[in-house]
Amino acid sequence: MNKAKIHAFSYSFLLPSFILTAVLGIYPIFWAMRYMFYDYKGYGQERFIGLDNFSRVMEDHEFWNSVVNTFIYAGGKLAISIPLALILAVILNRGIKGRNVMRAIFFMPTIISTAVMAVVFFTIFNSYNGILNQFLMKYKVIHGAVDWLGVDHSMLTVIIVAVWGAVGNYMLLFLAGLQNIPEDVYESSSLDGANKLQQFRYITIPMLGPVLQMIIMLAIINALKGYESIMVLTDGGPIGKTSVMFLYVYKLFFPTAGTGAATQVQEIGYGSAVAFVTAVIVGIITILYFFGSKRLNHND
Repeated sequence: MNKAKIHAFSYSFLLPSFILTAVLGIYPIFWAMRYMFYDYKGYGQERFIGLDNFSRVMEDHEFWNSVVNTFIYAGGKLAISIPLALILAVILNRGIKGRNVMRAIFFMPTIISTAVMAVVFFTIFNSYNGILNQFLMKYKVIHGAVDWLGVDHSMLTVIIVAVWGAVGNYMLLFLAGLQNIPEDVYESSSLDGANKLQQFRYITIPMLGPVLQMIIMLAIINALKGYESIMVLTDGGPIGKTSVMFLYVYKLFFPTAGTGAATQVQEIGYGSAVAFVTAVIVGIITILYFFGSKRLNHND
């Protein structure tokens, strides 16, 4: 068998993946791009309306409210999960007893279904008979049930759930980066009189630079496009307080009667336009971070 046949045989194993990607990933994008310029409800005849869908997006207060909520949600998730993951990674990297068990425990949320995880947290944060309220009232921390999924606390609650699901994955990435830092660098700095805090600031953080940049990039993308746990916990409510961009898009394509539903009518055309604008927003933020982080790294 010559080299060309060997290569062809090898690439044939990739063919199913390419087909699935084309059918489930690429084709829906072009399909949605076509309907951006149509008034189409998912049934009947579509009607060409040009840029009217995009004009509607610009005036859609619910959508722009979801954009603001997405930034709050993403910012809160990043501000808590990344520092927490780094602290846990530093602790587990010191060779403490039982670190492998602790590593598995912290990573466990990453492999649990988001929907299952959200249902578990719903039973914890439920205002009527939730585990958290019962525990806090038992020890007199609170004197009455707190509505954790209500107007005042719902965003904080969904951020906490998101942090719990993400911190284990980021911790493992930080651990991999920490284990690539030569031990003799720390030993040399100790001989020069550097304490643990100085070692962390001037050695650990700079040498984790590439890993940190990658983790922040992944965290930004995941936070901006995340909506599954929010859909189970609050469905974007109450009164749109936790409605985020991709949940809003989802409800335009698959309308529901739940709390905070964006629409009761399937809107394929308008949903495609909203999805396109959402993708542009995520893309711009990702590109800005990419070039900003490169400049920071260059200056360092």
